[in-house]
Amino acid sequence: MTIDILTLFPNMFNGILNESIIKRAINNNLVKINVIDFRAYSTFSNMQVDDTPYGGGKGMVLMCEPVVRAIEDLKKEDSLVILTCPQGKTYNEKMAFDLKKYKHLIIVCGHYEGYDERIRNFVDLEVSIGDYILTGGEIPAMVIVDSVTRLLEGVIKEESYFEDSFTNNLLDYPTYTKPRDFRGLLVPEVLLSGNHEKIKEYRLQEQIKRTKERRPDLLKRENEK
Repeated sequence: MTIDILTLFPNMFNGILNESIIKRAINNNLVKINVIDFRAYSTFSNMQVDDTPYGGGKGMVLMCEPVVRAIEDLKKEDSLVILTCPQGKTYNEKMAFDLKKYKHLIIVCGHYEGYDERIRNFVDLEVSIGDYILTGGEIPAMVIVDSVTRLLEGVIKEESYFEDSFTNNLLDYPTYTKPRDFRGLLVPEVLLSGNHEKIKEYRLQEQIKRTKERRPDLLKRENEK
């Protein structure tokens, strides 16, 4: 997979792309991630990419031309163009699984007061990571990159993510490690039994219990299918 990220602040991505699992995935050629400053597509000598909004109002608005020129330069037949936007579809694990099927993602990060509305005519999907406002689309883009990359073949073991929270509309089960007794807080006996069937049953029951307590909406969503 190739992921092209269009942003005004490419240095914001230095950390996520140079640490941990994503760095290993890049080094192992399992994913290629390009961070592109779309100021390079400005038609102005001063690299301007924003301007005041028609009709008045506060802030600066990203102009159509540099963003669309960047999209058109990068886009291929099998590309999916994503706009990070508070008005988009709320991101979730199912969407991450859907996105991992594409060979090429283009993620457009907004900033300032917003986009020229006409940019929406050149994107395939608008994505929001929650009902709150950030200073720009870089953090949502990082969320998408991280969640999709870890699902790509060879990045991590499949069993690691098939038991994650949200994969089956259940939260993950509790996990423990040494010591067995920490200040009177004990590891459940079933996990020490060596009986894998009982451990599997225990973990499923804990998933259901935890989901009922913390995210009953997930169970309701599953029952409505």
